[in-house]
Amino acid sequence: MDFGLGDKSVLVLASSSGLGKGVAGEFLKEDACVTITGRSEERLEGAALDLERMTGRRPRYMPCDITNPAELKALVAFAAERTGSVDVLVNNAGGPPAGTFESLGDEAWTGAFELTLLSYVRAIREVLPMMKEKKWGRIVNSTSSSVREVLENLILSNTFRLGVIGMTKTLAGEFAPYGILVNAIGPGRFDTERIRQLDRALAERKGLPLEEVSAASLGRIPLGRYGDTSEYGKLAVFLGSEANTYITGQTVISDGGMVRAVP
Repeated sequence: MDFGLGDKSVLVLASSSGLGKGVAGEFLKEDACVTITGRSEERLEGAALDLERMTGRRPRYMPCDITNPAELKALVAFAAERTGSVDVLVNNAGGPPAGTFESLGDEAWTGAFELTLLSYVRAIREVLPMMKEKKWGRIVNSTSSSVREVLENLILSNTFRLGVIGMTKTLAGEFAPYGILVNAIGPGRFDTERIRQLDRALAERKGLPLEEVSAASLGRIPLGRYGDTSEYGKLAVFLGSEANTYITGQTVISDGGMVRAVP
């Protein structure tokens, strides 16, 4: 299948590791001009080398704290330099801290809002004029499977990820006249440091061996394994490409069958 990405500029947020890096790799395989970002220039350089080894193509990169409006604005301008626009935006962010309602204060709530919702709002605001001018664009918002089935001890993620879904559905209607498609992906348990961190936190909180917690997690996934980040990336590529012509405002759960809730 020709995804029509050879002349497209793709910006993937939070992409020096994990799901974001997996997404960037799959877009690079389709010959897109990819820009990756993260807070650490050292980690970005390492990610760029890894991606070049895997795909034969090197992404551009620029350090950015996506909760900083000025840095995010500069990042979008950088991503648009080579082709004159950002054609595909993949919004992604690290997960907010784990915790229950009573364990988290205003600072944690404000930080989670800035990271997992407002950064997406600001990034979309920056790329929108370019997409409207070209009358073509794709926005893919990475969220969590918690938008279908809330996760224990993750109230911040449960709350703000749902905000992303509401925004996605709304923007799909607002942007449709300009040929801009807006969708979301809700990942389940992929083999990333974030998932390993959550397993360690759960094991510590419940006083259980880490191996037991991990085994229980795998036991809830019908496919019997954690996902590979490249599998997530392939879905993002389809939704962010010319192959997707009629899907917008949707949330696709990628979780190996883990979530049993019916929308």
